[in-house]
Amino acid sequence: MIKTLLSYLVRYPSAGLLFIQLLGILLYPFMEDTPLGRAAFGAFGVVVLVAALRIVNRSPTIHSVAFVLAAAILVLTVTAELVAVPELRLVLVVLEAGFYFYATAGLIGYMMEDERTTTDELFAVGATFTLLAWAFAYTYAACQLLAPGSFVAQLQPDEPRSWVELLFLSVTILSGVGLGDILPIRPVARALVMLEEIAGLMYVALVVSRVIGLTIRR
Repeated sequence: MIKTLLSYLVRYPSAGLLFIQLLGILLYPFMEDTPLGRAAFGAFGVVVLVAALRIVNRSPTIHSVAFVLAAAILVLTVTAELVAVPELRLVLVVLEAGFYFYATAGLIGYMMEDERTTTDELFAVGATFTLLAWAFAYTYAACQLLAPGSFVAQLQPDEPRSWVELLFLSVTILSGVGLGDILPIRPVARALVMLEEIAGLMYVALVVSRVIGLTIRR
């Protein structure tokens, strides 16, 4: 059973990336409160990077850009664990946001480059959604570092929002179900939230509808 699942995920890289990121949603809550958990978070981030690089390598985007970003992220991830410098953390989350936005563009290009829909491209629809959600979550993290107090919640409103909370906010906005209990209160934070709302709407209207149309036509 496990061997069959692994071979399936290898055969369809988009399915593998989607599976890894959904697994991350379940694991992230256990990785935030302890040094060991934070180390596991960094290791899991490397796994996501490798899976995303496999996707970008199949897309029509410039591959060298993604590899340079991924290499810089790996170096800064290790350095940030050894040296507690706030500016280093800011650079890291900005690079991570840039990488995920670039991977999102690459995966969209992969789905849009021809007039047919494969099984892997159907999985790519979900993987692109998760990549975009991760990209905006890292963008919110950068915003919070630059402007503390950009996001508030009902519980512990004065504390900075954790990664799980920012990812929850991003997925909630991108899926169009609302803001939940985490609210942007600074102008820049609200502008970023509006951009994600527009991106989510355009993704469904332009990309998902095209893939569904090609599937039906086939």
